[in-house]
Amino acid sequence: MVRSLTADQARELVESDDLDIIDVRDPAEWAAGHLPGARLIPLCDLRDDPKAILTRDGVLFVCAAGVRSQTAARLAEATGLTRLYNLTGGTRGWANAGHPLVTE
Repeated sequence: MVRSLTADQARELVESDDLDIIDVRDPAEWAAGHLPGARLIPLCDLRDDPKAILTRDGVLFVCAAGVRSQTAARLAEATGLTRLYNLTGGTRGWANAGHPLVTE
């Protein structure tokens, strides 16, 4: 089951647990700011071969607002993973809650 988290819940979980943070946005969105420790895997790439990309349980999916990340989490669930999280509100919600975004 995919668990939806607020920005504060996600930050608490990230700080206390070993999670893979996957940002499913496009590269231009990623460059504008992403969660610390996240890695970019656009949703279109994840759709191509989720089993090859998702090699472990304990994944927090992130996008701009929470819609694409929910789709990604459902794809992960279909592969048999069980510790799956979706950041409700996405990076917008994260930033609005006062949490930092990384830019490169």
